[in-house]
Amino acid sequence: MDRSLQRLLASAGLTPRGEPRPLGGGDIAEVHSLATDQGEVVVKQDAPARLAGEADGLRALCEAGSGLVVPELLAEGDGWLVMEALETGRSRRDEARLGEGLRRLHAPTGDAHGWPRDNACGHTPQPNAPLPDGRAFQRERRLLPLAEACQARGLMDARLRARVEAVAHGLAAWLPDVPASLVHGDLWSGNVLFTTRGPAIIDPAVYRHYPEVDLAMLTLFGSPGEAFFEAYWNGHRPGDWSRREALFQLYPLLNHLLMFGGGYRGAVERAVSRLEAA
Repeated sequence: MDRSLQRLLASAGLTPRGEPRPLGGGDIAEVHSLATDQGEVVVKQDAPARLAGEADGLRALCEAGSGLVVPELLAEGDGWLVMEALETGRSRRDEARLGEGLRRLHAPTGDAHGWPRDNACGHTPQPNAPLPDGRAFQRERRLLPLAEACQARGLMDARLRARVEAVAHGLAAWLPDVPASLVHGDLWSGNVLFTTRGPAIIDPAVYRHYPEVDLAMLTLFGSPGEAFFEAYWNGHRPGDWSRREALFQLYPLLNHLLMFGGGYRGAVERAVSRLEAA
């Protein structure tokens, strides 16, 4: 076992029982399960800056009091995170409880869009310097930097970049500015667990922005059931949800294009086309 991990476990009062065992889904970071004298824990190894951002996000989600399960952070340092292991299970009300919890997470708002520190979405650095206007934040901190990075790596031609930039500069014409909600920031289906304690959210990349950030990510590679949306919208589904969904899926699609290559170019083009048609 890595000595830095041993020291970190000792600092948290944990004694390992055996070696770490790889867990699935570690495309971005090394993730393992480890038996200790106080039960199973999850250990994650990655670049210290990315782990520090994740630890900050876990603390923010825990403090939000949404009712969603968030793994307890047990120790952090030397390129490792140690978290409680969650026992998975499922009940008929899970999707409704997920919707209710996400609605509570998004309900408190602040004035500025962004976060006091930068973090990462996958391997991609995520700049979060706050801006008072949500349209400007989406333009300057999300769409324009990723379009530039994708073209610089040869993943996007000048024409597609110009289309993304036109979307970014046209937001004020249709998207109202709103007070900013705390968002998970990377809430695809793989970062939702149904546990014996209720729905859980893991691997955050938090900041404050439009709440549809999380909803659009949940529908990007599948979709939760109708019970989720009924609980989340609570009778107040916005009439322009389809347009907002396309907008807030554009950033993660650009990020997937940047991280995983040209196979995502078509999805980026389709999202841009949906926005242009609207």
